[in-house]
Amino acid sequence: MDEVSRRGFVGTALAGMAALTAKAAAQQPAAEPKPFRDPFVYRFKIGDLEAFSISDCNLGLGEGLDLMWPQEDRPKMKEEMVRHGERMGPLPLYVNILVVRSGSDVLLFDAGFGKGGNPKMGWLQEGLAAVGISPDQVTAGFLSHAHADHLNGFVSQGKPAFPNAVVYLLEEELAFWRSPEPDFSKSKRNKNQIPGMIKEVRGHFDTLQEKLRPVKGGTEVLGGIVRIEAAPGHTDGHACFRIRSGNDELLHLMDLAHHHLLMFADANWTIAFDHDPVVAVETRKKYWTEAVEKHTRCLGFHLPWPGLGHIVTEGSGYRWATEAWRWG
Repeated sequence: MDEVSRRGFVGTALAGMAALTAKAAAQQPAAEPKPFRDPFVYRFKIGDLEAFSISDCNLGLGEGLDLMWPQEDRPKMKEEMVRHGERMGPLPLYVNILVVRSGSDVLLFDAGFGKGGNPKMGWLQEGLAAVGISPDQVTAGFLSHAHADHLNGFVSQGKPAFPNAVVYLLEEELAFWRSPEPDFSKSKRNKNQIPGMIKEVRGHFDTLQEKLRPVKGGTEVLGGIVRIEAAPGHTDGHACFRIRSGNDELLHLMDLAHHHLLMFADANWTIAFDHDPVVAVETRKKYWTEAVEKHTRCLGFHLPWPGLGHIVTEGSGYRWATEAWRWG
């Protein structure tokens, strides 16, 4: 075969192979597009400390305003929602997990839902990986209370998810769940869910037993970087955290607020998940008053991601003032 014929043969063969490949590809089902993920890791500073707010989920509470109490105030709540252009229906459930780097220490403030079968939740580990933190690098965990969206992420496949981390919590919280019959008599939550919840919490506490460090309210750890404060009502041992570096301070509100409008427009409005609504209101008013007076920078676990802002007065109530995002 001369050179011209050889080239023609090779060209024809390659064209035929390309056609067959294209035909085979066309017969294959199209690959599913990768779901679009909104930004879910936000970096900021607390003094000299590097911090991240990592979103753990994209969920809604389907009961909507039926979760809010007192029941007779729900029309007022609806009016407030409409006045501010808020979407009616399911209440958004933000889960903002605070991560702080301090030298060789990595601090984790609650751990979210944990990885499961629902792709809309359990994003913490992915977020940590995105900022170069592996589970074994976390040295201290802080548990505000033992509801599933705060506790479950500390456990993975029946083992501590962060093997080198101790987990601080208030003594009252551990005692509540370990008591023979935890008291939910004042809570408005679905009573059918309580036995399973108690069993799950106790199981996770068993897994974490060697890691748990129960402390008293007001305890400061890590050289005063973190102050663990008693903020009862949502649970008996619910805690808030103050993180300090130099002249800067961040108050982590945890579950003092479950909605960016309702818990501020009227601090007397509560959510069904509160164990003791009366005490929850008293605690919220105390913290809101102090945060306004001191212009304290705050982070809310259930407030719109990344959850940073200030509490300001508005009329006879308060308002959550979201902090503008900053880069650099």
